[in-house]
Order: sequence, then structure tokens, then C-alpha cells
Amino acid sequence: MRQLIAGNWKMHMLRAPASELAREVRAGAQGLACDLLVCPPFTAIETAAAALAGSDVAVGGQDCHAKGQGAHTGDVSAAMLRDAGASWVILGHSERRQNHGETDELVREKVLAAVEAGLTPIVCVGETEDQRVGGQETEVVGWQIAGSLPKPFAGVVAYEPVWAIGTGRTATEQDVATMHAFIREELVRQFGEAGQGVRILYGGSMRPANAGALLAVPHVGGGLIGGASLNAEDFLAIARAASRG
Repeated sequence: MRQLIAGNWKMHMLRAPASELAREVRAGAQGLACDLLVCPPFTAIETAAAALAGSDVAVGGQDCHAKGQGAHTGDVSAAMLRDAGASWVILGHSERRQNHGETDELVREKVLAAVEAGLTPIVCVGETEDQRVGGQETEVVGWQIAGSLPKPFAGVVAYEPVWAIGTGRTATEQDVATMHAFIREELVRQFGEAGQGVRILYGGSMRPANAGALLAVPHVGGGLIGGASLNAEDFLAIARAASRG
């Protein structure tokens, strides 16, 4: 299965720089042996989609509402993402879970809405530093998988070691291998043979310098890239590392 390298631009990029970055990614995307995806902020999705039209680089959103429409001021529906040019959406990101109090149940409802609108969901799971220190990492991630993924599930899972983001600690290759193996076991336990076909991305500060090693870890089906995706050269370097995996 081809690895997926997905760029999460978070709350960065107005339309002009978003268009420029998208064009730079497009120019270097030929001949890669991985799938490539960029997820701009909502205001730049249509701009990025226009710059990437006809290329092999897909466009996604960073969140969607669980409802298709209604009195939900400031929210964006999955259908709106689709209409703007997105074909993917990131859901349950650690920043959404922490900063907006999103629960597994809400993430699951969003996944269902995304699939109904024709979007492929990338569902994020991961434990905090306190949960890891307390030895609860597998319990937490297992419950997130059970609560966030509907059955059947036709999407991607992304593991975020929240404890290693902004804490000065670094997830080792063994940390990644252990958790990705556990996630694979859980997917198979909960979804049967279909769980073998779900890509599991790694989402913890992947950079050109460590991408090759991380992407070679068993059960790592690609990367969910944050800061490095804002620089086309770095993002493409990670993608080239995937093509060698």
C-alpha cells in the first residue's frame, strides 16, 4: 500500500501564499511513489484546489461539523469542504480535542458526516504526557479508536504522540513501532480483516532529517506533517523519503 504524506497547514497561509505553496508542491510532486495531500485552512481550500487542479496532489480540510447544515455559526460542513474542492478531511486532531473539548463520540459523528459528503477522513488518536506517564497510553488510544471510528470504517488513522509535542521529549523509533503495532492490532480486533488495510500515519514532528527512519517503521503508512508542510522543499523531501520506503 502506498504511503500517504499529508500536510496540515493549520492556521497558516492567506490565499496568495497558499496558492504559491500549492504550486511549489505541484512542481515537485511528479514521480513520487507515495500519495500526497495538503490541508489548508478553510479560506484557502478553493485557492489551493485551483492551483493543484489536474495534478496528483489532493486537497483536504482540517475539520468539519457533524451536521450537514443548520444554525451553527462559524462552523463548516463536510459538504462545504467538498464544494470548495476538498476530497479529504482531518478529524479529531489533538488540538481540536484539547482546545475545543471534542469527544470520541463527536469525532465519530463527524466521520459519518464526512463520508456521507464524499470525503475521506483522517482520524487522529494519541495520548497526553500525563496519560503516558501513568501507563495508560494503549488504553487511551484503544478507547479512542473504538469511540471515534464507525463500523465500517473507510479512512485513515493518524497517531499523534501528544506527550512529545511541545514538551521537549522525542518519540523514538521504538515508541512509534510499539504504538503503531498496537493500533494495527486494535484495528484488526475491532474491524476484522478490513483493519489490515487501514493506513496508520505518524503525526509527531516528522522532518526531512527523521522521515526516512520513521517511514521505515512497520505499520507506518505515511505521515501527518505540521510545520514542515509549510515549506515545499521540506514537505517534498519527506515525500521522497516515503518513496524509498
